[in-house]
This record gives sequence, C-alpha cells and structure tokens, in this order.
Amino acid sequence: MIKELSELGKKIRIENVNRKLVHNALKEEPVSIDLVIKKDGTFCEFISFEKKMTTAEAITAKKGKSRLLLDKAEEVLGYGIKLGEKKHQLFIEKLELYRDLQELKPVMAFYENNRKNGIDKALNEFEKAIPEKERKGNIAFRIKGKDERIHEGKNVYQRVINNYDARQKKLLLKSQKQCSICGSRAYSVEDIPHGMIKRVPDGQTSGCALVSYNEDAFESYDLVGNNNSGICTNCAKTYVEGLNWLLSNGHQVKIVDKKGKEKEGFRFTNRKNFGPDTAMVFWTRENAEVKEIDLLDAPDPQEVANLIDSVAAGDFRSTHYIKTDQFYACTLSGAAARIAVRDWIETSLINFQKSIAQWFRDIAIDYFDFSSKKIKTHYSRLYALAKSCQSEKEDKEIILSRTATYLWNAALKNTSPPWWMLTAVLKRACLDKYGVTPERAALIKLILNRYNKKGGDFMVQERLTQSDKPVAYVCGQIFSVLESVQQAALGKDVNAGIRERYFTFALTTPSAAFGRLFNLNSKHFTKLKGEKPGLAVVLDKKLQKLCEGIEIKNFPVTFTLEEQGQFAVGYYHQKQAQFNRTELRETVEEE
Repeated sequence: MIKELSELGKKIRIENVNRKLVHNALKEEPVSIDLVIKKDGTFCEFISFEKKMTTAEAITAKKGKSRLLLDKAEEVLGYGIKLGEKKHQLFIEKLELYRDLQELKPVMAFYENNRKNGIDKALNEFEKAIPEKERKGNIAFRIKGKDERIHEGKNVYQRVINNYDARQKKLLLKSQKQCSICGSRAYSVEDIPHGMIKRVPDGQTSGCALVSYNEDAFESYDLVGNNNSGICTNCAKTYVEGLNWLLSNGHQVKIVDKKGKEKEGFRFTNRKNFGPDTAMVFWTRENAEVKEIDLLDAPDPQEVANLIDSVAAGDFRSTHYIKTDQFYACTLSGAAARIAVRDWIETSLINFQKSIAQWFRDIAIDYFDFSSKKIKTHYSRLYALAKSCQSEKEDKEIILSRTATYLWNAALKNTSPPWWMLTAVLKRACLDKYGVTPERAALIKLILNRYNKKGGDFMVQERLTQSDKPVAYVCGQIFSVLESVQQAALGKDVNAGIRERYFTFALTTPSAAFGRLFNLNSKHFTKLKGEKPGLAVVLDKKLQKLCEGIEIKNFPVTFTLEEQGQFAVGYYHQKQAQFNRTELRETVEEE
C-alpha cells in the first residue's frame, strides 16, 4: 500500500514540475500574514489575507526545529512565547545558516543593526494590526514594493536544496541501508517523522501519522524510531504527498439544499466518506478517472444496464479501460495522532468493473412504482443499504460507517458481506414501521445469493419466483396474502395489523404462528366475502394455490437465519406482485 502511495506521489510531482519547483527539500505550506520591511530592515506593515499556499523549506516536525523565513509569530517575532521556550532562538539560528545570501541582508538587519525600527517596532504593532483570530497564521517576509516573498527567491530555494543534498550525502556515507519500499540506496533511512497527513476523519486537525515508532515497544533489532520502517526519506515524503492529495483532491460544485436554494459545495474526486470517522480513498496506477464508482452513490438504471451489458458481452472497448491498469482503494480512520487502516483493496480495472457489474446484479430488486403503476427494477445506493440495517431514530453514525465499509469491500472484491448483517436487517424489518423495504430486500438478496453462489439450493431473483421455491419463501408469500385479506376486510384504519403483531412470530416459529394466523384469516375472510365477494375469491384462490403441499401441521417448527431471509424476500416479492396483479386491481375497481 505504501509503495503504491509513494508511486502516486511521484506522479503528482512530475505533473507539477512544470508549474513549480519540486524537491524533497521543499514543501507546500500555508501563509496568511506578510511582514513588509525596507531594504535597511525597517518595519513597514503587516498585511493579513486569506490563507494561501507557498513553497517553502520542508521540515519533518516542528518540535525543536524552525522553518527558514516562514513560521508562526512565536518563531518570527518571539510573540507570546513562554519562559524557557526556544522557538524564536531556533528561528534566528536557522537564519544564521543562510546569512551570506544577499536576499537575507534586509532580514538580518531587521533583527540586528536596525532592531529598534525592525523587530521591536513590529512586535509592538503586531497586536494592533492583526486580529486575535488571525495571529496563529504563518508569517512571511516581503520587501516593500515587491510581490515576491523573500523565501520564494530562486537563490534561496537553491541554497535550501543544496543544504539538503549535502546532508543526504553525509547520511548515506554513514549508512547504506536499502529502502524497503523502492529497494534503492539513493536516499537515507532516518529516524525522523515521515510527515503529517491532514483531513483524516476523526483525526487531529494538525495531521496524523501513518507510520510512527515513538515507543520502545514498537522498536526491534536495536533500531531507533522510524528506522524500524526501513523507508527512505524520498519514499516517506512521496507517500505522504500522495495520501494528502487523495484526501483533499476535488473541485467546487453547485449544491441544491432541501429548500431548493443553490450554494457552493465541495466534491471530492478520490475520496468517499463513510460516517464521521471513516473515509475511503481510491485511485489507479495511471491516475485515470473511474466514473463507475459514482454509481454506488447514485445508481442510474440506464448506466447500470450499459455497464452490465458491456461486461456480459466482454466488450471493454466501450469503457475507459483500454489499457491494463490497476485500481487501489484504502479505508482510513483517525485514531488520535495516528491513522488506522481499516481496509486495502488492489485489483485490475477490468476485475473492478466486473465486480461493480456483479454488485448491481446482486442488489437488483423489483418494486411497484405507484406513480407509473408499473414494476421497475430498483438499484439501491450503497449507503442506503447500510442504513437499512438500523432504525431512523438511531443515531449510530460509527456503526453505520462500519457497515458501509463492509459493503464497500464486498462491492469491490465481489465477496460476501458478513453474516451478522443479515441478522441486523431482519431485526429492523421486524421492528421498523416500514417493514421489508426495497433496500432491505435487496440487502437480504445480496447476502443470501453471495453465500449460496457456490452450489446453494436457492438463488433469490429480482422478482417473484414461480417454481422451485423453498418452504420459507412460500411462507413469506402466504403471510403477505393473509395480510392482504385483513387489509381488504378491515380497511386501512387497523391500529396494528398482522405484520406488526405476527411478522416476527412467523419469521422465527412458523408452525405456531401460522396456526393462529389461519384462525384469524377465517374471520377476516368471512367479513370480506360478505362485503367484497369478487376480491375474496381472488385472494382465496391465491392462498389455496400457495398452500398446496403445505398443511398447517407440516409448517416448520423454526426457521434458520437463511430461511428467515428467504421468508422476508418471499413476503416482499408477493407484496410487490399483488400491487401489479391485473385481476386483483380489476376486482378492486369493480368492488
């Protein structure tokens, strides 16, 4: 995983090399305050602005270090430092290393020869010129009348690079350790922080570390700190750059809120968020766009059909993947100052496309669309499938994000979701007022079929199955017809119908439940026959047909978890089919 992240970071560098100077000695850093001085070091003014990015000296950690010409007010001015802190002293010591540069003479005068009109005056004006909320930003030096900041000068950059390269050569002479990522000895392996990764969900705002050995318990073979990782300074820097890019890459989009108003929003290109503490980043070896992945969030029936057809026909020319490419996905969570890697997926783009197509085959479920009065195929959003496992009243975002992660893994790897998910969705179907929704039926179908694809007896279809149905599936159909009889006899004003009162009972112990249900049905049927004889005949014929071969005394005593899933899907299929039955609808209209 780290190797592929490092390769991505190197590609990003190559893409940026024509736009800006790229080197391990340099790094993009934010700046929000310009300290303007004259050539003789006299302080002129502070200029604050919205945070911008600038290329500056790269430092791996702030503790005990200072950055050249760009840092906080504590380092640059000595503002607000506590007794014993050496932040400002470290900043001055860094300047001493570059004293001979012509570009730094005004800065040195600001701190030394012209101190009264320089740093002393700037320190007095700082609180007046900069609001308290903006004082924590980085400060950069700029000569009055010039747009370029001092640290952005070509000679300054070159000296920073030369000093870095000289240091690397000295380290390489001491140790010729081979990098565990690139296999090269061109860069040294050091006990220094690899860099902070920002925008990790539930992580520190200052950033988190992916690789960190800060305790003796993490170390071995007499190696100290990050020497244990065996990652050279170049690979450490590039994998951090790659991961930071994945977590932040995107663009501004227009978003319409619930009130119909447009507002500015941000759409991530290589990242999907699963709850407040989990995010999944994805990319390809060639950094190609992967549009199919958006279908998991917003399935379009036509696009899904095109994808399934192209995979079934083996026609990959109609897709983006003409060349052989690799797809990568990594699921991350913040854990204080560290990153927890929850999942890692590596596959070819062709296999990825096949997995997505199979995913939509497995979650496809028919439903009756009341607006068009037609049966349509429904493809649920991945997050909607995850949410179908819990009640709307529950605010368990962490559990929801874990469920979504498991489903994401199943979608990309073409594997089975965990079995406990079937228990969860059946529980919600029993307790929730909406019962077996299209999302719940789709999730049950997905779980059952993926566990049975290696020789199982029964594969759940998109719509009502007419033959070779297991007893549990038929029992679900019978329960749906019994519910229809009750609704037709008593109307919609029933406080608690048989689904609310007996669904869990029939799902777990059918023999006892259906004995009581048929007793109730005889009373409902007598009332329905007197008021709506045509409808009573249609429902009675359907019930008799379903009960052929199943006598009340032969109903199973209990259902296994798999059979409970079949029961729920049978119930759902029968209910959707009844909405669309021509003879039933015509009879209702006659009545």
